[in-house]
Amino acid sequence: MEFKKSFLDRYSSLTDIEEFKEYCSMELRKSIRVNTLKISVKDFLKRTKLNLEKIKWCDEGFFVKERVTLGNLNDHFLGHFYVQEAASMLPPLALDIKEKILDMCAAPGSKTGQIASMMKNKGLIIANDYDYKRLKALTLNLQRLGVMNTVITNMKGYFIKENFDSILLDAPCSGTGTIRKSPGTVRIYNPNMIRKLCADQKGLINNAFKILNKGGSLVYSTCSLEPEENEGVIDFLLNRYDDAKIEKIKFKGLKTSSAILDFEGKKYNEEIKKSVRIWPQDNDTEGFFVCKIRKM
Repeated sequence: MEFKKSFLDRYSSLTDIEEFKEYCSMELRKSIRVNTLKISVKDFLKRTKLNLEKIKWCDEGFFVKERVTLGNLNDHFLGHFYVQEAASMLPPLALDIKEKILDMCAAPGSKTGQIASMMKNKGLIIANDYDYKRLKALTLNLQRLGVMNTVITNMKGYFIKENFDSILLDAPCSGTGTIRKSPGTVRIYNPNMIRKLCADQKGLINNAFKILNKGGSLVYSTCSLEPEENEGVIDFLLNRYDDAKIEKIKFKGLKTSSAILDFEGKKYNEEIKKSVRIWPQDNDTEGFFVCKIRKM
């Protein structure tokens, strides 16, 4: 895989660049999440012929240790499992499960389906996405999984006015953590794209915190490794709201890296060290960032 010099120069200051390049050049391990709305993990393991390895941080998650087209399997059609990257399972696990939850940028529905499973199809999820074209995938995935407690809405996240006790903002991002799956991300990478995305992310997190009830929690996540899209966005929120406090999250069996608190002359709030940053080489997955904020 070829990397732009500007990309390598930037990331050399953030991580072990040789190890990062090595893992980005490796094929990404396939993984699935058993959909407990339709079948228990125990019953799924009894019926499946797949060669599986348990994902340490998610009780319903498994790495698939063989080459197979998962989308062609009967269990996929039946909604017994969802093809979901192992690191993508993290944000819902950090979420407080309440009666009414907002998934602000929900399509294509992997995390919405996971939240519905955690809620056992009770309560209410508002699954919103601004891109009308993506709603088809969201709708079909939730139908296949047997999700029945979810209302789908179509608007930009910063226009939502309803209040919630629990919000997931898995923000649109540059996707630099997904290079193993999408090598084209490196080719289109440029700083201007990052700046535009940051403006959108700040608008989304600002409104998410505004509509969060007191005592409620907001989980912010991206599949980006860019400090500006992660620590920089959280720093923006902490500087804007005195009642925003970061809570430390612990995921069992997950290896994490230190948050970036000093980047290109900018120093971020020390509290951000409580957030979770993982590089592809940490757990042989995609890269991801997760932060949980409480409204005091």
